[in-house]
Amino acid sequence: MPRNPVPGSIKILVAALHFLNEIPYFCRHNKKCEITGRYLKETQMSITKERKTTIFADFGGAATNTGSIEAQVALLTERILDISKHLQVNKKDFSTQRGLMKMVGQRKRLLTYMQKHNLTGYRALIEKLGLRK
Repeated sequence: MPRNPVPGSIKILVAALHFLNEIPYFCRHNKKCEITGRYLKETQMSITKERKTTIFADFGGAATNTGSIEAQVALLTERILDISKHLQVNKKDFSTQRGLMKMVGQRKRLLTYMQKHNLTGYRALIEKLGLRK
């Protein structure tokens, strides 16, 4: 006679729910979690769509001008600042640290290109972003 798998599955589910209540559980939204019933802090690492359009509008001239050097540098700077905050809390997140170093290198290459081709625009961008203190 085969055993009924349902009671064992219920035990595993109850154990999993008990385990989730014991450890901190983080969601992307600052709201009450459906599983644990606790309020959770926000751990969002990406830039919102609205923030990207404002960056492109401010630095690229228009919201649709996503390819300009100024807009790319501004977006990379925003992402670098966001990831730097994340790494201050999570010091052992080495894969994110590597991604940060790649972004810093990409921004440096873009700024070097801009410095060679448009020196006045480069200086204005550096001043506006607050780089090179």
